[in-house]
Order: sequence, then C-alpha cells, then structure tokens
Amino acid sequence: MGLFLSRNLACKFIYPFLFSKRVSKDLFPKQLENMMSLVSPRTGRHLQRYDQGCRQVVGCIPYRYKNNGTKDKELEVLVISAQKGHGMQFPKGGWEIDESMEQAALRETIEEAGVIGSVENNLGKWYYKSKRQPIMHEGYMFPLLVKKELDNWPEMNTRKRRWMTVAEAKEICPYPWMKEALDVLVMRQNQLQKDVDMSRL
Repeated sequence: MGLFLSRNLACKFIYPFLFSKRVSKDLFPKQLENMMSLVSPRTGRHLQRYDQGCRQVVGCIPYRYKNNGTKDKELEVLVISAQKGHGMQFPKGGWEIDESMEQAALRETIEEAGVIGSVENNLGKWYYKSKRQPIMHEGYMFPLLVKKELDNWPEMNTRKRRWMTVAEAKEICPYPWMKEALDVLVMRQNQLQKDVDMSRL
C-alpha cells in the first residue's frame, strides 16, 4: 500500500507541480526534494503503453552549458549507469497510460538521474530491439535543460550519474539510437546559437 501511495503521490501532485507554468524555475523546496527520495520508482508493466506490439519508451538527454572562460559555452550531457549490464546511457523508461509523454520523460529522468529541468521539444522517434524480450521498442527522446541536481532521488542507490562532453557520451553510450538523438540535440543547439548570433548583427 505504501508503494502504491507513493506512486500516486508523485503522479498526482509532484510531477504536475513541476510542469506548472506558475512555479518559478528556481523553486524546489528542500521538503519536496526530500520527498522525491521517498517516491518509489514505478515497476511492472500493467500501465505500459504499446503501439502495434511495440513497447513505447520515453527518455531525456539532460544537458547544461559549461562556461569555459570564453564566450563559447561547451555543451555537457548527463549520463547514468545501466541498472543491469555495462555502459552509460541516458535516462529512459516506459511511457504509461496515466501520463503524457513529457510527464513520463520527466518522471524517468527524476527517478533514474535525479535532475529537474525544462523538458523541450521531442528529438524524434526511433525503433530498437529489446535486449531481454523478443519485441521492438518505440523510443522517444527529449532534451531536458537541467535546472537542479537533487541530492536524493529514487534510484540513487542503484545508479551513478556523470556529466561529460558530447564526444565522451557518444563514446561510452552503447545504443546507436541514443547517439542519433544526441546528434539531433547538438544540431538543434548549434542552429539556435546561429540564430542568436544572426539576430545580433
């Protein structure tokens, strides 16, 4: 019952709170952060979405800009250790029927990576084969501009997180579809920077 209540608490109160436009980007009370560490990550597949037999999966590429002392800012991305197996990856998991795609992406990112931020426009859709089951997955990835790193989060005892450059992330991530999503993010950010530079001329 406690596990059920903690899931409901997150879905009905905490995640909608984070998506509210009325909430300041800097507002994340310590009490709410401590509550996040008590929220159990979702398990099981009874709410899982499927489309024509494909399990629907959503995730985020958490990113930030590191100022290296010049006017250029270096893009850094956050990767997490895989729960089973080797390598590092971006947070992702099942999209469930009681949440929007963006809510699911944010939930998975909070649960697995312990970061809060702004979920931006979808990077695309990819199909990939499940490692453990004879089914295909339909994966969607979103950029997430990180506003806060939590000290406590649901999977803090089973995952490690690490900031790295785009090149390092592409080297260490074992999933081609995630690398493609990262390429889309980099192209999008480069185009945004060009647009900003052009507007200043």
